[in-house]
Amino acid sequence: MNILDNYKIIKEKVYNLQNKSNLIVVTKNRSFETIFPIIQSGHLHFGENKVQEAKEKWSNFLHNHKDLKLHLIGKLQSNKAKDAFALFHFIHTLDNEKLAKIFSGLEKSLKKNLKYFIQVNIGNERQKNGIEISLLADFVNFCRNDLTLNIIGLMCIPPFNLDPLPFFEKMQKLNIDNNLSELSMGMSSDYQQALVCGSTYLRIGSAI
Repeated sequence: MNILDNYKIIKEKVYNLQNKSNLIVVTKNRSFETIFPIIQSGHLHFGENKVQEAKEKWSNFLHNHKDLKLHLIGKLQSNKAKDAFALFHFIHTLDNEKLAKIFSGLEKSLKKNLKYFIQVNIGNERQKNGIEISLLADFVNFCRNDLTLNIIGLMCIPPFNLDPLPFFEKMQKLNIDNNLSELSMGMSSDYQQALVCGSTYLRIGSAI
């Protein structure tokens, strides 16, 4: 099957499980020509891991297609924040004070607002990015109240070799505890479990 057929299958499965969830088609390492059939079908949400790749792939097209929404789902270095701010509509990997302050400054100077997810290191893995659970509430309040960023929800990548369900359940509770409405969790291998736990944004690439 081609990429459009795969997309339609995933979209139908997601709709049948939870029709209010947003499907982000992850297009990293895919050429624009490859993903164009999905764009033509009317899909609006796309995700990229790297700022430079996204810039080369999407900049010209987004200029004339304001309805499309681009999501940064990979780790962001602070020296790439300005480019990311110019290109993306959603940042899923906000995970430190330095980055939050940079985005706050950009919003004030450029009179533009993005939507942010705070990445949580839900499995307490040393090699993973994300805010520690014990620091999360303070960081959410700092971003919202001190920096006035539009924090819409939390994001996680659970440990790949363990059952993701307990981690997704913990994320759902953290989201409620912090009075947040959106949840970015669930990828090709675990999106069905994520939907059970209230995910509102799925990041699916390899299955498509």
